[in-house]
Amino acid sequence: MRTDLNVFIEDGEVKGDFRIKQALPTIKLLKKGGAKIIILSHVTKGRAGGLLPVARYINESFKIDFSREVLGSETREKIDSMKNGGVLLLENLRSDDREKNNDAGFARQLASLGDIYVNDAFSVSHRKHASIVGLPKFLPSYSGLLMDDEVSNLSKALRPKHPFLLILGGVKFESKLGVLKRFIKTADKIFIGGALANVFLKEKGIDIGKSIYDKDVNIKKFVKSKKIVIPKDMLTESGINWDIGDDAIEELKEMIDKAKFIIWSGPLGNFEGGYKKGTAEVAKAIAKSKADSVVGGGDTISAIKELKILNKFSFVSTGGGAMLAFLAEGTLPGIEALEKKKK
Repeated sequence: MRTDLNVFIEDGEVKGDFRIKQALPTIKLLKKGGAKIIILSHVTKGRAGGLLPVARYINESFKIDFSREVLGSETREKIDSMKNGGVLLLENLRSDDREKNNDAGFARQLASLGDIYVNDAFSVSHRKHASIVGLPKFLPSYSGLLMDDEVSNLSKALRPKHPFLLILGGVKFESKLGVLKRFIKTADKIFIGGALANVFLKEKGIDIGKSIYDKDVNIKKFVKSKKIVIPKDMLTESGINWDIGDDAIEELKEMIDKAKFIIWSGPLGNFEGGYKKGTAEVAKAIAKSKADSVVGGGDTISAIKELKILNKFSFVSTGGGAMLAFLAEGTLPGIEALEKKKK
């Protein structure tokens, strides 16, 4: 079973457990059914402790074994000794470069560990990695509960209620450009905040001082769109735009109040740097709204978790890049790999 347990770990302890909690229902369902569950996952390569802290964290909910390797004698011995309902987490997939290279031999070796493949790792299913698109070629393959939930909720954006409001923030425009292209026709309003707003301000000839902006993105065809709303004002210090201003916050809150469907990805200011007002005010407004709301992205989730309103949104995606890729394309390589197996 492929999951995404790549969470924030500090001093050997799990500090961000959102993705782990979202992965547990499928594991528990299979466990209840008597399956022997071998969990494949990854953490950022080089992170101290690997997936051991995650195994310790899950062990607080139910017994889980851990192998310090992916392929090898230790893994084989632990699999051979597993009982029905047992759970085994293998070490970081990305410790082997063949994972990211989508090596067919590596995928075949992973497949040899089990009888059935389940992909419940929506948040990495935009990656063409061996455990995502290679492994399904060798085993009967299915989607997990989380994967189904993600696809079901994000697909609402393909047939949205109106007025439909899209809110884009953060720093990198590259990952959000596809979403902008996709929804420029169907969204009623698109609010651009965060460092993304600097690109539009710059294009309009407005001085952004020393503010960071993506110099490589071409947004000329979007600038004149009446659907796109850029902040009326910015919170500026030392010549740098750090957050959207009070007038922009109020304007966006009015749009939120009128909307029936909202997608939000990316903080509206430098939240980690302490410039939290824009993101916090907008998050609370969406949480109180009667609109269906879909939010995603690591920084966005961190912000709403800090505000303790995570459960106030209609749906919170585990995906950042994966959510944006799905919204832009309507599918992902990992989903396509499962669909090909069904044919």
